[in-house]
Amino acid sequence: MNADILIDVLRTQYQNILEHEVYQCFISFLVACAVAVTSIPVIINISGLLELKKKPNFRSSHQQETPEFGGIAIYASLLIAHFLWPHTNEQTDAYLTSLAVVGLTILFFLGLKDDILVLDPNKKLLLQVLAVSTLILLGGLKVDNFFGIFGWYHIPDVISIPFTIFIFIALINAVNLIDGVDGLAGGIAFIAGLSFGTWFLMNHHFSMACMAFSMSGALLGFLRFNFSKTSKIFMGDTGSLIVGFLLAFFAVKFIRLNVTYIHDTNAFFNAPVLAVVLLIVPIFDTLRVFLVRILNKRSPFKADRNHMHHVLLDNGLTHFQTSLTFWSMTIINVVGYFLTFKYITNTQAFFVLVGLFCLYLVAGYFLKMRAMKNKKDLGWSDIWKAGNRYPGKYSWARRFIRGL
Repeated sequence: MNADILIDVLRTQYQNILEHEVYQCFISFLVACAVAVTSIPVIINISGLLELKKKPNFRSSHQQETPEFGGIAIYASLLIAHFLWPHTNEQTDAYLTSLAVVGLTILFFLGLKDDILVLDPNKKLLLQVLAVSTLILLGGLKVDNFFGIFGWYHIPDVISIPFTIFIFIALINAVNLIDGVDGLAGGIAFIAGLSFGTWFLMNHHFSMACMAFSMSGALLGFLRFNFSKTSKIFMGDTGSLIVGFLLAFFAVKFIRLNVTYIHDTNAFFNAPVLAVVLLIVPIFDTLRVFLVRILNKRSPFKADRNHMHHVLLDNGLTHFQTSLTFWSMTIINVVGYFLTFKYITNTQAFFVLVGLFCLYLVAGYFLKMRAMKNKKDLGWSDIWKAGNRYPGKYSWARRFIRGL
């Protein structure tokens, strides 16, 4: 009899735990991580049997053929973990996350095909817009407020809808572009996912929080193999596209929920700034490479080996050290945001970000020059002379642009 009572008490406590949102998010995180860790070795073995491995090219930071279907495990893990719970108490958020799954699935098959066959860039862009439109047009998810930046607040749909599509497409491809060294894209997305998930959970948006924690758990499981020397795998386009899509989804939803900052003391009046700071690495890197290509009269879409992670590798850093540098950059900027956000306006914060981007450009220039100096065993004066081989033809600014 006493045993029956004890079993009933334990069952009741167990049910109470499972019904608590915090525990549910934590369980989803663990389940996603476990599914990823369990499934990736299977994917690696199948990739080897079918000879589906990425071959090194001129942009590669690896010398060996490596499976690149880690995105399959990320996709499956986060869906399994997210749908452990019914999400019936938040119909609006549940509907949005369901639409997000539709977009994820489109991008999943797009990335999977692109990892096996090279797709036409225009077709890829068209399918990305289709995936994004499921959220924006059917779910009404859009950035329709600029939070007072340059005096702009509410913006009409004719501007907000194309602008939101641009944000999604830009972030999807920005995450894809930084996926060049072990742990970089996965680590940045892990940090951002935990950050967005924590805010959603604290503000009672459980469906959003559960999806964010599920993504982070899946990425943690993936990172264990991404850094492995014997069982390495890349996330590939399959992974980078869906991770970029989810980060854009979380960022836009975070900004939209904080539009009520005038009336809600828990909201951030500078939510767009915080979203940019959390994703500062892919945003800054993409802006840098596109700007440099345009200034040097090259196509902004032509691939090269000029990303900042390539620059750091050329300076002798390992993959882990390079990723750790960018993880630290993200965390330091977030801490800096929380130390200063109460004292500056959003317009001032915009100019601070512009200043940080300029410092990022200068740092990239000097790091490239340092890598060239070490590679050719030259002095700084020799490096400067090499950039000034045609006196009078190029100004100092032009030489700087050529060296970016």
